[in-house]
Amino acid sequence: MRCIIDHFVGEQWAVLEFAGRQVFDFPRALLPADAVEGDVVRVATEVDAAETAKRRRAVEALASKLFTDES
Repeated sequence: MRCIIDHFVGEQWAVLEFAGRQVFDFPRALLPADAVEGDVVRVATEVDAAETAKRRRAVEALASKLFTDES
């Protein structure tokens, strides 16, 4: 997704614009150090299936310990 850096809010946040004027806050630390207002940046996301599965197993293990019938 291509976004435009609309402006910065302090040192921590950038406000990015996409899809015809929709905006969202984005951590400034994740942008290139030389990025400035008006630059177009590409933002990509992906699902990490292996990490998702690992976390689900961990949560299921915790839940089974919490909800084990000890009567």
